[in-house]
Amino acid sequence: MRAPAVGKVDGPLIPFGARGGAYPTYPPVPPASVSPLLARLDPAQGPRLAALPYELVWATTWEGEANAWVAPRLGLPALPLVPWPDEDAVPGRAGLHWKTPALVAWAAGRAFAWVDDEIGAADRAWVARHHRGRALLHRVDPGRGLGAADFETLAGWARGVEGADGVRGVHGVG
Repeated sequence: MRAPAVGKVDGPLIPFGARGGAYPTYPPVPPASVSPLLARLDPAQGPRLAALPYELVWATTWEGEANAWVAPRLGLPALPLVPWPDEDAVPGRAGLHWKTPALVAWAAGRAFAWVDDEIGAADRAWVARHHRGRALLHRVDPGRGLGAADFETLAGWARGVEGADGVRGVHGVG
């Protein structure tokens, strides 16, 4: 069974926030009724994601819209979604991303890789304390999105997990 890789849309796949704000766009232009940011989705990312040795899963607030709008532009099938809690804040956990406890609960001890632009030290520490399996928390620079080095990191970590049943640890990058 392949480890799941859970990923966010804004930042890793749709870059934003870089100085100058000029980003390449890719046809076709999305309909006016959906986010114009979809034009920033590089269709070449889809085959690169599909080639990774993971079960791909959306971990995004786009929720079902990721399958309606993002997956088709990348040439990906509909992907499973991590369910989010009703509340988006984790009381009393300064610096902890609200997704972190939900992802650990969803992983249920399985090895997983999390790709996001908002991962920090508090998330890594929390996962190390609360997750029984291996985890890669990989922070992507939202100004550039997923690049070759990110794909190399993800592929390398997955190769290490394949023969590492029972080995616990959190690996953080970025």
